[in-house]
Amino acid sequence: MFSFKRRVGNKAETLALDHLIQQGLSLIEQNYLTKLGEIDIIMLDKTTDTLVFVEVRYRKNTSYGSSIETVTRAKQQKLIRTAQQYLQKHPNYQHFLCRFDVVGVESDLKYPTITWIQSAFERQE
Repeated sequence: MFSFKRRVGNKAETLALDHLIQQGLSLIEQNYLTKLGEIDIIMLDKTTDTLVFVEVRYRKNTSYGSSIETVTRAKQQKLIRTAQQYLQKHPNYQHFLCRFDVVGVESDLKYPTITWIQSAFERQE
């Protein structure tokens, strides 16, 4: 049985996914899980032939900061390492450009505020 937190997270991810599909992106994979970490959503932006790794963050209350602000440098590095592993296991996507987007879902999940930041961070050498 899913925990309450997991159900809320799944709902936020579904809202984010629906939003991105409305913006023209196509779903490749959801909840890609490895020992290194998890990528919430992997999509294809066909307009730019870009593979998009999406981190979804939810906050009901923003008094301590927005959902997007919770994506720390450590979380970014974890996402980058997981994305690199994904590309190694899926060589058919290795020729695509890649970017890391963050979708923040805030407030009530019935009437959420959705913020989509494209290229929210980049791989640091």
